[in-house]
Amino acid sequence: MTSSPEDPVESRVLRSTDAHVRRLTLNRPDALNAITPGLREDLIRGFLDASADPDVRAVVLTGTGRGFCAGADLRGAAAGGERIPGDVTRTLRRGAQRLIAAVLDCEKPVIAAVNGTAAGLGAHLALACDLVLAAESARFIEVFVRRGLVPDGAGAYLLPRLVGPQRAKELMFFGDALTAPEAERLGLVNRVVPADALEKTAREWAERLAAGPTRALALTKQLVNASLETDRATAFAAEAAAQEINMTTADAREGVASFVERRGASFEGR
Repeated sequence: MTSSPEDPVESRVLRSTDAHVRRLTLNRPDALNAITPGLREDLIRGFLDASADPDVRAVVLTGTGRGFCAGADLRGAAAGGERIPGDVTRTLRRGAQRLIAAVLDCEKPVIAAVNGTAAGLGAHLALACDLVLAAESARFIEVFVRRGLVPDGAGAYLLPRLVGPQRAKELMFFGDALTAPEAERLGLVNRVVPADALEKTAREWAERLAAGPTRALALTKQLVNASLETDRATAFAAEAAAQEINMTTADAREGVASFVERRGASFEGR
């Protein structure tokens, strides 16, 4: 299947919302959900919309068919005219890097339900999510070296933060397929489950998050994502600012009241 401007827009990324959980499903199964420019833009829009929609309090990202995401669809990439200096940088900044940023910056917690192979940009798309569930049959592949390419889509940013620089280099230098249990052992995956339990587990996790204090989770996500790039003084200041903001929310007031009244909290996401 070729890179496809012909793909119907409504079918590239399937969306559904239930119990305050937005489900985004990559839907190019014949191409192992490889990312075309159109699919990428649909997915970015999906994360932006989830951030802005008060009815959405958690997001699940998954794929149809045998694969989670085979990475960028490179078919036709070798064709075309001469490259102009700056084209590649511009393409990455506007493309793969925007996609990963949309996941990292999403104001709702994002769960990746990795149903099959996640390769290249597809692996980084999963690893950018806040929590990663994987079917036992899933594989993660830093495929770039096999194509003579440098990792993109924030791979050299994400992997060292998850597994350390030595392990990250091993994965990127050799490009070997990593099984789901191996990925779990390295800390790339939160939990591995049988394939037929993946959807149920993702739904259970997402519904637990959706029942939580949405703004507190968003601020927690921001603090953790920024923590590896800041010094202690900056991290302490960010923590204090997040607390200041969060204490104005209805959910924070409910949480404190429930503690004082010795009852379970009922959060409404505001």
